[in-house]
Amino acid sequence: MASRRPKTVLYRRKRENKTSYPKRIKFLLSGKKRLVVRLTNNKIITQLVEFAAQGDKVLVSVDSSALKKLGWKYSCKNVPAAYLTGLLAGKKALEKGHKEAILDTGSGSPLHKGKIYAFLKGVLDAGLKVPHGSEEVFPTEERIKGEHIKQYAEKIKTDKEAYQKMFAQYLKDNAEPEKIVDVFENVKEKIAS
Repeated sequence: MASRRPKTVLYRRKRENKTSYPKRIKFLLSGKKRLVVRLTNNKIITQLVEFAAQGDKVLVSVDSSALKKLGWKYSCKNVPAAYLTGLLAGKKALEKGHKEAILDTGSGSPLHKGKIYAFLKGVLDAGLKVPHGSEEVFPTEERIKGEHIKQYAEKIKTDKEAYQKMFAQYLKDNAEPEKIVDVFENVKEKIAS
């Protein structure tokens, strides 16, 4: 006769570290739509999701590669791209009549003044209401605009080899890193209008 309890097998999504069920149940009990944001190696993906008995229903979906159509030639995964993606997602959500959501960052914790908070700042600037902590978690306005990239590009421009190596993808796409702030402002105006 066996004296041990049978081993409990966790849900597949929990085993794969894709879903935190205690966190998910809190989101669902709030009754609000979830603004899901995920960072990949190439882009930032976001969806406004509503719970339904048959499964989650995606109401709005945006990813940072959509910025390319608006004139963005730079990386789709940096802080300025995160802000612009948030701004675009917020505008699309408001156009479809959604006014409020809660932020779902998945199983990871967002970094203080990181990309997730830059994204959230864009969503809030668009006018969508999302509960958040203090304003101290957001990146500075200069960092959101890409001023740090511009300054670094100007600093290493004299060393051609380092400049070519660091900004190879930008240069391949005919995007000058020194002009990232100007392009950011142009894309922001296009999204806002």
